[in-house]
Amino acid sequence: MNLTDTVNFTAPDHALAQALLAPRSVALIGASDDATKTAGRPLRFLLDSGYAGRLYPVNPRRTTVLGVPAWPSVEALPETPEHAFVLTPTDGVLPAVRECAARGVKVVTVLAAGFSESGPEGVAREAALREACRGTQLRLLGPSSIGVVNPRNGLRLTANAAFAEPDLPVGKVFVASHSGSMIGALVSRGKARGVGYAGLVSVGSEQDLNLGEVCMATLDDEGIEGYLLFLESMQHGDRLRAFAREAARRGKPVIAYKLGRSAAAAEMSATHTGALAGEDDIADAFLRDCGIARVGVLDALLEAFPLARRIPLESQPKRPRIGVVTTTGGGAAMAVDQLGIRDVHVEPPSPATLAKLAEAGIQVAAGRVVDLTLAGTKYEVMKAALDVLLEAPEFDLVLATVGSSARFQPHLAVRPIIDSIGHAKPLAAMLVPDAPEALATLTAAGVPCFRSPEGCADAIAAVFGRRHRPELAAAWTAPAAQTGTLNEAEAYELLDRLGVPHAPTLVFGSDATGVGDAAPDYPVVAKVCSRAIPHKTEVGGVVLNVRDDAGLAAAFDTLRANLAERAPGVPCEQFLVQPMRRGLTEVLVGYRVDPDVGPLVMLAAGGIWAEVLRDRAIRMAPVDLGTAREMVAEVRSLQTVAGLRGKERGDLEALAQAVSALSQIAVRPELGIREAEVNPMMVMPEGQGVLAVDALVVA
Repeated sequence: MNLTDTVNFTAPDHALAQALLAPRSVALIGASDDATKTAGRPLRFLLDSGYAGRLYPVNPRRTTVLGVPAWPSVEALPETPEHAFVLTPTDGVLPAVRECAARGVKVVTVLAAGFSESGPEGVAREAALREACRGTQLRLLGPSSIGVVNPRNGLRLTANAAFAEPDLPVGKVFVASHSGSMIGALVSRGKARGVGYAGLVSVGSEQDLNLGEVCMATLDDEGIEGYLLFLESMQHGDRLRAFAREAARRGKPVIAYKLGRSAAAAEMSATHTGALAGEDDIADAFLRDCGIARVGVLDALLEAFPLARRIPLESQPKRPRIGVVTTTGGGAAMAVDQLGIRDVHVEPPSPATLAKLAEAGIQVAAGRVVDLTLAGTKYEVMKAALDVLLEAPEFDLVLATVGSSARFQPHLAVRPIIDSIGHAKPLAAMLVPDAPEALATLTAAGVPCFRSPEGCADAIAAVFGRRHRPELAAAWTAPAAQTGTLNEAEAYELLDRLGVPHAPTLVFGSDATGVGDAAPDYPVVAKVCSRAIPHKTEVGGVVLNVRDDAGLAAAFDTLRANLAERAPGVPCEQFLVQPMRRGLTEVLVGYRVDPDVGPLVMLAAGGIWAEVLRDRAIRMAPVDLGTAREMVAEVRSLQTVAGLRGKERGDLEALAQAVSALSQIAVRPELGIREAEVNPMMVMPEGQGVLAVDALVVA
């Protein structure tokens, strides 16, 4: 098997794509003669769809299967099939895969479940499966893969009953899904909307071939113009990231629907960063930073692609301004409301635009939307309004919402929209009534169109929510084996190497009885300093507001007493002393290597607000200064020190520099750092910088 740690994922694998989606020969191992059974469906589908490749049912108990000559084994076949679909029960999978590997089959898809998801026995089966393929050229799709479909050549190599439907629509979009049932659901939903596909793959549990690698293999296919992904997890995030970067380079948009918008936090080792970020927030940041539009409404998964094609990732605005023109005020209000929920700004027409509308004979009241009322149902009125709005500089996208005429006069209602689609500025449409004929007409014309305000707003927000991150490293190197938590003094040494400012520090032995020759800048804080005590407050390891030498000697006594009582036997060789500092506000800056998606950096409100408000910004690391500034702007609590209403400004530029500096751990593998967190970091008045006053680092 070409195990994932030995494969080059930087370029499409044309041989893999061919064997996966256009094999010249297919073996169906365990094929049933009963077409109503799961193991009988794939052959029936292939026969009915006109697949032109050679078919080899393998069934030692039959001479024919559904009228096709059957073979007793893979070894007995007259040629080596390019693709084999293993339809046997779980116990028959390993022998079948071993036989395919020995024969030199390029791709094997495994339908059966019962592997790692089923407990220790399944884990052992999985290990045996990997071992059977090791050192061979076989690539494995699954287990738990319901199959592969290519509507362009009749390849319906799937057990999904949904593919019994005739006349599968052919299109330009490729689907890859963790869920097998979803590829059938998307086909039926797409057919109802006039959306066709260039291919659909169920990746199953990704024991070898993973979703990112499958999509990467198809990137040079001129019949594929974009991708729809249905994600259940973020495993193999590095492969997905490599694919997304290459897709963006080719101008092929990627839309994703990911399960898991729950509040479950990611596992963490010592810092707060993982828990505060949360598993779904990390996935969201990862997808956006990869340039993937993540939707939360299933309809939008189908509807967002035409819009994404109209808006190049590298040139889309960071804060899009949407212009809305309507024939129905209520319908437009729903769209505006849903866009607002998603923090997408609907821009009112400027006085200059209102004047141009008036010159075109269109009198509308000043307001958030251009409401044409019933007059807008006339072609010449809507067309003239669109001509003006599409030229207006205040809009990045124009959304036309159409009322009842979309149902009762479908072709007339959408004709002005279709006739305006050639403009350089993107135009989209939302139909308020149930108007399938009008939707089909718009879809056929390539107009981004939506049948609900929720799907419309979700698609617009997702497409504009993508981030173009050319500075993001194409790959990163994981640090060596974990060695443990640094003490605070060692953590400051790391911050010095990165250029992150911190409060000046004096270090004393834990047996110190006074300050000696040191000259603390009173008032100070005294803290225990030990690798074994990452959270000092839990053991009474912090004494605040120490004002003189005598007070510091007493603080050392207090620290020793607290350690003896609350952490007996825990080693602590040092005490650390810092001057008390007070900034305008506090923040948390954290770096963490997520096991699925890699390094990330987070900026969050500091102190108790970090956990109460979950007010934070997350990016994949490293970030440049521009991206760090975006993160600062996203943390709502920092608006209190942004100079609003004459209040004192904090040094937010210094904060952005510190965020960027800490994130560079991602490209410094020699540091061996897995987690690093400054909490709190003091934001001082403008021009006075920022100061880390506590730091926790895990190497």
